[in-house]
Amino acid sequence: MQADTTVPAPPRRRPRRRAGRAPVALLVPAVLGLVFLVLPLAGLLVRAPWTSLPERLAAPGVLTALGLSIQTATMATALCLVLGVPLAWLLARVEFPGRRVVRALVTVPLVLPPVVGGVALLLVFGRNGILGAWLDSAFGITLPFTTAGVVLAEAFVAMPFLVIAVEGALRGADSRYEEAAATLGAGRWTTFTRVTLPLVAPGVAAGAVLCWARALGEFGATITFAGNFPGRTQTMPLAVYLALETDLQAAIVLSLILLTVSVAILACLRDKWIAGS
Repeated sequence: MQADTTVPAPPRRRPRRRAGRAPVALLVPAVLGLVFLVLPLAGLLVRAPWTSLPERLAAPGVLTALGLSIQTATMATALCLVLGVPLAWLLARVEFPGRRVVRALVTVPLVLPPVVGGVALLLVFGRNGILGAWLDSAFGITLPFTTAGVVLAEAFVAMPFLVIAVEGALRGADSRYEEAAATLGAGRWTTFTRVTLPLVAPGVAAGAVLCWARALGEFGATITFAGNFPGRTQTMPLAVYLALETDLQAAIVLSLILLTVSVAILACLRDKWIAGS
C-alpha cells in the first residue's frame, strides 16, 4: 500500500475587501464636518499678521507668557508623573473594593467644567479652604493667585490624561515578566522600577506628552484659582484672552503658537493614536 504523497493545498487567502464608494448620505455630512473643524484653523492662518510676526513674537509680553506656560506645564507634568503613575498602577494591578468608583473619580476632571475645578480648588486650597487655612497658619503657604497655584490647577485638569494612558499601557503589558521577576526573588519595588516601568515606558511617555499639552492649554481652572497676573500667573491662554480685548493681532500670534504646539503633539503621537493606512 503506497503512502499518500499528496501535498495539501495551501490555505486560500480571503480576498481583500475593496473599498466601496461612500454613499452620498454619509459623504456630505463627513465633508461638512471636516470643513467645520478645519475652517476656523484656516481662518487663523489667513488672518495672521505674517509680515510683523517676528516682531510680535519677540514682544516681552509674549515671551513672558510663553516662558511661564512652558515652566508651569512642565512642573505640572512632573507632579502628575509622581502622583499619576502609581495611581494608574493601583487601578491596573490591584483588586480592591470600590476600584470602579476610584476610576470614575479620576476621570471626573475630564468632563468637569474647568471653572468648576477652579472653584473646587479655591474651596480646598484657598486661604479659608479646607487645607489652605491650615497651610497658611502653619507654614505661611498661600497657593491661590501664585505660580504654584497655576501648577496645581494645571495638574488637576491634566492628570486624568496621564492616568488613563498609563493604565491602558499597564493592562496591555505582559504580566509574565513581572511574575518571572518575582519568582527570581525581586521585590515589588524592584519589579516595578526594573520590569514594569520599562515595559510601559512608551505609554508613560505618551501620557506625559498629552498631560503637558493639556496643561499648556489650560484656561478655566487657572484664571479662577490663580488669576491673571502678568509674569506670575498669566499663561499663554490667559494672555490670548486678555489680548482679545485690546490687540486682536497679538491674540492671533499667541493662538498660532498654541496651534503649532498642538500640531507638534499630534505629530509625535500619530503612530499611537492614528491608525496607519
